[in-house]
Amino acid sequence: MTSIFTKIINGELPCYKIAENDEFFAFLDINPNAKGHTLCVPKKQVDKLFDLDEATYSRLMLFSRNIAVALKKAVPCKRIGLSVIGLEVPHAHVHLIPLQAMEDALFCKKVKLSKNEFESLAETIKAQLK
Repeated sequence: MTSIFTKIINGELPCYKIAENDEFFAFLDINPNAKGHTLCVPKKQVDKLFDLDEATYSRLMLFSRNIAVALKKAVPCKRIGLSVIGLEVPHAHVHLIPLQAMEDALFCKKVKLSKNEFESLAETIKAQLK
C-alpha cells in the first residue's frame, strides 16, 4: 500500500518542501511538535528505518544532518532533536524537532501554524541550506 509520504513525494498530496535529492525528501510536519518540525524520508518506501540497507541509512542520516543544520539556523532553539518513532506511517522517516524543552519531543503538545506561516518557514529553512 502506498504511504502518505510516498504520495507527498510523488506530488499527489501537497507539502511544505524543504529539500530533496535523488534519494531523500524533507518537508515540514503539518502537525508539528514545535515550529520547524521537519520530516526526512527516503523516496523509496521502506516500512522501518532499520530495514534500510546500511548505505541508504547512512546517507539518510547525512541528509537529515544537513537539514538539521539549516533548521537550527532558521528557527531559534536550544537544539534540534532527532526522533524515530515510525508507528503512525509505514514509511521510514526521521523527525527533526527544534527543542526549547524536553516536552517539545514528547509528541503530546502540538503547535498550530497558518498556511502563510508554513510557507514562510519553509522558505526560511531552504535559504539556510548549503
